[in-house]
Amino acid sequence: MSDITKLLQGIIVGVLAQALTFFQLQGQLKYTFLKDHYWITVLIGIPISMCFMFSVKNLVLSFDGQLWPSRLIGFSIGAIVFSLLSYFMFNEPINLKTGICLGLAFLILIIQLFWK
Repeated sequence: MSDITKLLQGIIVGVLAQALTFFQLQGQLKYTFLKDHYWITVLIGIPISMCFMFSVKNLVLSFDGQLWPSRLIGFSIGAIVFSLLSYFMFNEPINLKTGICLGLAFLILIIQLFWK
């Protein structure tokens, strides 16, 4: 499997894991089912953890075994996914401070992906 394939798999599954984590943690504020079924919500964490592990493994492999790129890419993806879902699911506005932080997260992502 090529490095670009591992990188794409890591990013795609990382986005999925971050989105699922958002619903697991913030979903109870919007959906009664998640609030009322605590243990189901907790158990959803098992496949989410597996997604994170798969994502990190592929990101680390795509960067020749380096750990830092996977951590920084994961952080950036998490910040971006959280902000978008907060905006669309909870109508939480993106103010100037949040926008600047998102811009920095996006910049970190770009640096990690394209600075060799």
